[in-house]
Amino acid sequence: MNDFVGTSTLVRLALRRDRVLIPLWVVVFVLMAAGSAQASIDLYPDEKSRIEAATTTNSSPALVSLYGRIFDPRSLGELSLFKLTAFGALLVALLAAMLVVRHTRAEEESGRLELLSAGVLGRYAALTAALLVSGLTVVLIGLLTALSLIGVGLPVAGSFAFGLVWTSAGLAFAGVGGLTAQLTEGARAANGLTAIVLGVSYVLRAIGDSSDGTAWVSWLSPIGWAQQIRAYAGDRVVVALAPLALLVVLVAAAYALLRRRDIGAGLVRPRPGPATAAASLRSPLALAWRLHRGSLYGWGFAFLLLGLVVGNIASNVDGFAGSESAKELIQKLGGVDGITDAFLSTEMGMLGLLASAFGIQAALRLRSEETALRAEPLLATGVTRSRWLSSHVLMALLGTTLLVVVGGLGAGISSGAELGNMGRQVPRLLAAAVVQLPAIWLVTALVVLLFGLAPKLVTAGWFLFGAFLLIGQFGAIFDLPQSVMNLSPYGHTPRLPGGDFSATPVLWLTAIAAALTVSGYATFRRRDIG
Repeated sequence: MNDFVGTSTLVRLALRRDRVLIPLWVVVFVLMAAGSAQASIDLYPDEKSRIEAATTTNSSPALVSLYGRIFDPRSLGELSLFKLTAFGALLVALLAAMLVVRHTRAEEESGRLELLSAGVLGRYAALTAALLVSGLTVVLIGLLTALSLIGVGLPVAGSFAFGLVWTSAGLAFAGVGGLTAQLTEGARAANGLTAIVLGVSYVLRAIGDSSDGTAWVSWLSPIGWAQQIRAYAGDRVVVALAPLALLVVLVAAAYALLRRRDIGAGLVRPRPGPATAAASLRSPLALAWRLHRGSLYGWGFAFLLLGLVVGNIASNVDGFAGSESAKELIQKLGGVDGITDAFLSTEMGMLGLLASAFGIQAALRLRSEETALRAEPLLATGVTRSRWLSSHVLMALLGTTLLVVVGGLGAGISSGAELGNMGRQVPRLLAAAVVQLPAIWLVTALVVLLFGLAPKLVTAGWFLFGAFLLIGQFGAIFDLPQSVMNLSPYGHTPRLPGGDFSATPVLWLTAIAAALTVSGYATFRRRDIG
């Protein structure tokens, strides 16, 4: 039998399963790039203002490490999108890798691929279908992003080069996802390995951008390769051959490893556990902690690092926003008068969005435990449905709390050190982070409600998150009606530091989150498992 037979069927199945997820993220990426470009065109109308902003950016080690260097200070396109070049490539790469793992290792882990393999299905069909779906997704993101940038008035060649930046990074990490899916027996472990590779790649890129003496380090990173295409600053599209070559090597390695293992098995065997559980595991909450702790550690470290970087950048905001129009935009996004506080307020809002992603991921573990048939044996013991559900809900709520506290503390310490006022900045930024929690809990509660009410639609939580993200990030720029802006729970969060605090929206968001969570409990108790 042909090793690739059944590939087209699996492609159609994957596209049907992701008929909401893929279009949603395509729209998010396209609007993110177009919105950033449209806003910056108005901010920097002349070459002088662009050179001033680019010079300030390149002189800030924190900004350069986080986003990358601006290669052409006169380029409107590069200045408009420098925050989305390397960082956007990182996000596209993560999406590409997770799509591959989702349709390979996750399918094996659930047992669905073994059932399909009992029919006419070649050995390479699943991996090939996953790579095709992931590749087509990132190509579509790159193409539509380029067209949207042309539509807002940026140069044609540079716009297609920018689309190639995202596409090439996504294709390279689709290969990484294909390889890690062969190494482990679990989808979470495969995603964890991919995240490590992605993090190392981003750090290498940051080191390479830090100074001319370390520029060569960027060439050790696929993210660095994508950045070196230099969209709007030379358009060196030939550099895209490097990530494409890496894709070929990784895919060949993945196919070779696939031939050497049984379905459902990984090349790295998990370490067997003890015959009896330790006392620390003899409760549903302890088990939930064991399941979530690895992810929480990784997210916590990332939030601490992000908070430290944000606090450091805050001291340079006045120089970056050299024109009055730039200051007005940041103030509009932050909702406060002081330029530094406005920037910090906006970034605290971004921390809230990122923490919501962890909350959604943690709540979705309920569904994965159920579909993997691990919940039913547990509930057959003395563990009640409410205790089992509470264990994962608590991990989602307490985990998001920990993340925003760590991020707020990091930002406060870094900002206080830069501004010479630690005693003032730490409590202010900690409060600005904590005030994001009611909106985060509300989004997490929506996933809990979907799990209890319509478990097959629980992934719609990502759709709602994407919709809230678009409204929150681009509503002010595109002058959306206030009635639309009010649909996002993040729009009701007090804008701290610097803004006026009102307890009313905080209490309302908390009450709604509690009501949704209770409804999720009630509906889960009445439905069948599975």
